Amino acid sequence: MAYQHQWHDGSPTDWPPGKVVCVGRNYAAHAAELNNPVPEQPLLFMKPATALVPLTDPVRLPVGRSDVHYETELAILVGCPLTRAGQQQARAAIAGIGLALDLTLRDLQSELKARGHPWERAKAFDGACPLSRFVPLGSDDDLENLQFSLTIDSEQRQRGHTGDMITPILPLLAHISETFTLQPGDVVLTGTPAGVGTLHSGQHLTMELDGRLQVQTSVE
Repeated sequence: MAYQHQWHDGSPTDWPPGKVVCVGRNYAAHAAELNNPVPEQPLLFMKPATALVPLTDPVRLPVGRSDVHYETELAILVGCPLTRAGQQQARAAIAGIGLALDLTLRDLQSELKARGHPWERAKAFDGACPLSRFVPLGSDDDLENLQFSLTIDSEQRQRGHTGDMITPILPLLAHISETFTLQPGDVVLTGTPAGVGTLHSGQHLTMELDGRLQVQTSVE
């Protein structure tokens, strides 16, 4: 069954899934843990819609890979077209917020980076973006004061706060729209906090977003 964006109550959204625009190194502590320099402007890459799978389904590790890393991220669902937008337009275009795993074949990514090659083989494979249902964004919600976390087998591995982002959400969306038009159904992954690591078959994952959303899944 093809992936479809859903609201937190299980009802489908009005938009088909589109591209996923990801932001690398948007938390300084995560850049440091991988010995990466902090970029001077947002580091962007994309995953296709075929990378999307429901986060409620078991996370299926690619066959033959032992270096699949989890990266927990706040996800933004776009509900209006954005092209060369300002921050006010960006705010109005956010339909909902959710959680995602930016799955990464870390050894392969390191190899590709060393050769100066693109990362897509390590980041954009089928199933590389497990995505939660979305919670509508309220008019009073403070996008710079959201917390999210990942717990694996009862041990908290990642805890993020949007106030720690190098580029906050609204300037980030505006920046992305200068290069890529964002369409309804597109998703933006806003960066991962420190604490990334390898997934193993049999693990149980719990992800939470600011008391609004909790998702549990397992690794196969």
